[in-house]
Amino acid sequence: MNQSTNIINILGVDFDNTTLDNFLDIVTKRITEHRRTFVVTANPEIVMYANSHSSFNTLIKAADFIIPDGIGIIIGSRIIANPLKERVTGYDVFIRLLKWGSTNGKSAFFVGAKPNVIKDLQKVVSKQYPGLTISGTQDGYYKDESSVSEAIRVASPDMVFVATGSPKQEEFINRNLNKSEALFMGVGGSFDVLTGNVKRAPKKWQDLHVEWLYRTLKEPSRFKRLMILPKYLIRVFEQRQQTKRH
Repeated sequence: MNQSTNIINILGVDFDNTTLDNFLDIVTKRITEHRRTFVVTANPEIVMYANSHSSFNTLIKAADFIIPDGIGIIIGSRIIANPLKERVTGYDVFIRLLKWGSTNGKSAFFVGAKPNVIKDLQKVVSKQYPGLTISGTQDGYYKDESSVSEAIRVASPDMVFVATGSPKQEEFINRNLNKSEALFMGVGGSFDVLTGNVKRAPKKWQDLHVEWLYRTLKEPSRFKRLMILPKYLIRVFEQRQQTKRH
C-alpha cells in the first residue's frame, strides 16, 4: 500500500482517501518515473470476496493503491464515520489515463474481453487517442498465459489494462507484475463500455450513484451479485460498533 495518500480501512481493506484528480497526478508521475504500480478498483463485492478468501486478501494488500470504485464503499466509509473524499471509479481513471497517455506519447497493453470487443477497442483507441501507442492486445479467451506474459515483457508498455473481471484480473496482474515497469490496473467491463458494446448508465444515473441499479435493470442476471450488499452493510455496521467500543 502506497503512503502518498491517507488510508481508510473498511472491513480490513485499506482504501486510498483521494480524489480523481489527485490520484491521477500521483499515478501519472509514477508512470513517467517508470515505477511499477498495481492499482485495485474495489467495490463491496470485492471487499466481501477478500474477506472470505485469504489468498485474495493477501494479494490486494500488496497493491500500491486501492481506490473506492463503488458507491457502497463511500456509504461504508460514512457509516464508520471516516468518510472518503469521493468515489474514484475505475472507468473514469481508465479514460483519463488514455487521454493523458495520448497527450504524452505513452503506450498501453490491453488484456481481456471478447475477441470482437478487443478488435473494436483497437479501432476506438486509435481514433480517439491517436497519440497513445497500442503496444499489444489480447482477448480474455487465451489458452496460454505465458505467451501473454511474454508479449507484455517484450512490449514493455507504460500501462497494462486488464479487463477479465475480479478476481481473475487482479490474480493475472499479481502473476505478471514483474514483466514491465508499468502501471497495471484491473478495469472490469471498461473495454465493453468504451467500445459501445455495453452502454454506460446515463449521466443522471451516474450523478445519483445508481449505475449499479441501471446495469441490473439492463442485465437481470446481475441481481444475484447484489445480494452481497446487505451482508456488506451489516458487516460495516458491526465494524462501527467495534470501533466505538475502542
